[in-house]
Amino acid sequence: MSGGDDVLEAVRTGRTTAVPGLLKPLDPGQRRALLADLKELRAELRAELRASGWDRWQERDLMSPALVVAGAGCHTGAAAAAGWIGARDLRRWRQHPTPVLLDVLAGREPRWLGDLAHRLAARAGTAAQDYPLISELVRLAGCPMPTTDGCVEGWAQAVGASGNRLTRALREDPHLTAFVPRLFETAEPVGSFAWRCDPDDPQHWPAALARLAGEGRLERAVLLDGCVARLLRGGKPTELKPYQAVLRALQPTEEEEGRRAADWIALTADAPSSVAGDAQRTLARLAAADRLTPRMLAEMSTGALFRPEKKLVRAQLVLIGKELGRDPAAAPELLPALGEAFGHPDTEIQERALDLAAAHLTDDPDLRAELADRAQLLSQTHRARAVDLLGPAAAPAEDTGPYRETLPPPPVPSPLAPAPETVQETVELVAAVVNSRTATVEEFERALDGLVRHAHRDRAALAEALRPALAGRWWLDPEQSRHLIGELPGLERVAAAVLDVPPTGTPPVAVLSWRSGCHHPGLHTVVRARLNEAAGRVATRPLPFLLATPTVETGSLDPHVLVARLAEYRRLGEEPAPVDFAQALLRVRRDAGAIAGATALGTPEGHRLASWLGAAGQPVSVTRRTASAVRYAYGATPAHLVLDTGERPTVIGEFPEPFHELAGARKASARCWDGGDDASALAVLPEDRETLAAWWLPTITSCALHEARDGAAVLPWLTAAGGPAGPALHLAVAAALGARHPEDRLRAVDALLTLAARDELDAVRLGEDLAELMTLGTVKPNRLADSLRTAAATGAHATTWAVLAAVLPALLTGTLDPRGAGELLATAADCVEQSGAASPDPAGLAEAAARGGRSRLVTQSVRLRDALRRNRSVSTGGG
Repeated sequence: MSGGDDVLEAVRTGRTTAVPGLLKPLDPGQRRALLADLKELRAELRAELRASGWDRWQERDLMSPALVVAGAGCHTGAAAAAGWIGARDLRRWRQHPTPVLLDVLAGREPRWLGDLAHRLAARAGTAAQDYPLISELVRLAGCPMPTTDGCVEGWAQAVGASGNRLTRALREDPHLTAFVPRLFETAEPVGSFAWRCDPDDPQHWPAALARLAGEGRLERAVLLDGCVARLLRGGKPTELKPYQAVLRALQPTEEEEGRRAADWIALTADAPSSVAGDAQRTLARLAAADRLTPRMLAEMSTGALFRPEKKLVRAQLVLIGKELGRDPAAAPELLPALGEAFGHPDTEIQERALDLAAAHLTDDPDLRAELADRAQLLSQTHRARAVDLLGPAAAPAEDTGPYRETLPPPPVPSPLAPAPETVQETVELVAAVVNSRTATVEEFERALDGLVRHAHRDRAALAEALRPALAGRWWLDPEQSRHLIGELPGLERVAAAVLDVPPTGTPPVAVLSWRSGCHHPGLHTVVRARLNEAAGRVATRPLPFLLATPTVETGSLDPHVLVARLAEYRRLGEEPAPVDFAQALLRVRRDAGAIAGATALGTPEGHRLASWLGAAGQPVSVTRRTASAVRYAYGATPAHLVLDTGERPTVIGEFPEPFHELAGARKASARCWDGGDDASALAVLPEDRETLAAWWLPTITSCALHEARDGAAVLPWLTAAGGPAGPALHLAVAAALGARHPEDRLRAVDALLTLAARDELDAVRLGEDLAELMTLGTVKPNRLADSLRTAAATGAHATTWAVLAAVLPALLTGTLDPRGAGELLATAADCVEQSGAASPDPAGLAEAAARGGRSRLVTQSVRLRDALRRNRSVSTGGG
């Protein structure tokens, strides 16, 4: 056996430590020949991974380290060696064997080793994992340590896992001063540095860095500047937390804080709340020490008072008050900043700012004019006082006319483009859909219809063009297609039929829905059945075109278009495919005007369509009930509202079997687990959004109950779909308005405004649903207040008030926990003041306003009561 064969045998058997000794006797020519064999072996491993997945993972896991070592020893160039060592496909669960790699690289020139180290460090995806090797290569080469982001990550992991306390490990590390400044400069926070911020942790980075700075091993200025610069870059609060911790551990002196006053001012204005709060407290200390000029405090106040966080704004008003009390001469510079607080959404903050202005106002006409101009932002509650204080200029401009609601234009579903005319256009669209992770309804449906049409016209020409376009698909590889024993996903099923590549095994039975009790399996069964039917007809009797191809992007089908398609089928003597026609019926828009045309066809399908557009196709009944609280191993699900859907006898009696699961009566499941809310599944029932809303309600409710994310992503589609906007859709929107995550609440707000714009919103029903959901604890008042405040901010004050008017009685009559009620009342008062609504007082408002005291609930109740009284007086001509 030759030396190269010995190495290959060692690689195949995973004898990694034996490889260096077997390589050393080989000359450069032998190593070049061996490298070609190693590359072939690597290609074999990759092919096996694609074909068999995890079936032979242990064998590949055994061979990979030895293959890495052997290839590293055979490459002569540092760039090629770095590419081999850093390759993703040669990595498994554990780190590369550093001692063995160093052994096989022994004898290389220091410059070559240093070049390899820097090239490995430049590989962003693997540098952290390769840091032990890079560090040793740098030591052997005597070159500077690379400090790429990956190396910083790897270094931090290495010193944190050294077995010593972190301070000692850092103290003994030769690269301390090179890496520490980079902790504050990486694109993303260094993982082990960010995680170790618990003061009780022996590997606590902030304490270790502060201790080393105290010993003089690190420069305090470098650490302070690094922290401040990183905070100024911004980011999520969790990302900035470690840098805040380092700042606190360093305990900057008054002198050090004063030199960075401009940075604290910038952070107060723009940083996340926790960072801005720290900066605000630092500036307050500097102001108390007389190290902050009035001009600097005014600049700080302008930014801080513009922020929405009430806690920061109140603290800033307190700081301004203290400074004015200490130095009344600073009023001309400080008071103009109060104008920012005049426009704050919280009327109590407006009142505090107005109190501060009244206490320190001077006779300076310019100052009065500037404050009077900003006073027009005050709510109606404070306008009269502002006029008394600042003069007539503080009064808002005369109304230009009656209030006009601002709503988004009603969405109009875009029509689908015609089916692809040419084979080439069809092939391009099919390839795009197959190779995309997501596809719109339009892309999917046009591609499917194109395959069906061109398979009918000339299947051979379609196959000839389709094969090279899908050449990268695994099921076209003879070596891998033997693993195809079931259904291919999506359009690939029909494409495989066009190319005559059928499965070699028996397709699995339909997915059973009893696993979760949710709706997804039924929808997916219909999609699969439609694709299977189209694929089967390709090989037997290709259809001329599909009846169920929608006419608009939501998946809906114009009934007059369907009548025309059925007429063309009659002319061609074609028999409609059962699943295709059934899907067409579920998609058809209900329009009684098309019944006559359907009947006139004189075909069984025409009569079925006419019947469906009449009584047979009526939406199912939806029953509302309260599901009991359930405790699972992972936690509890409180009592909550669910919707059960009734049976569709016509579908069960006349439609193909794959549709029966959708048509059966369905009790709502406690929670939906299957997921898969793709557009093709939603487009199965595009004209029955009440049923879909009922089925999706558990997913949407989980956004409020379990703090799930993206459960409300379906709402924009539901609001744009067809069918009645009834109690199910309103309840789904109500639940989403109380979602934990802002992006889901925004989707709910969009849905609310879209329904209002389409004149489909029942504001009273939505408000009563919200009241019931708050009673159950599904929706929290503070989250609802945020959602409705957002809706009002778009200009929909009257719509938002109409919803709130139905919500407030439950809050004010004692049937709900009053916490959070103040925020809802404030939003309601804003809407009434802006819209001029003159409706009667909600039940319980007079009693809440008469309680006395200065709680937010009381003050906002008074404000809402007074606003409604003013508007009623104006509407009746009394003012």
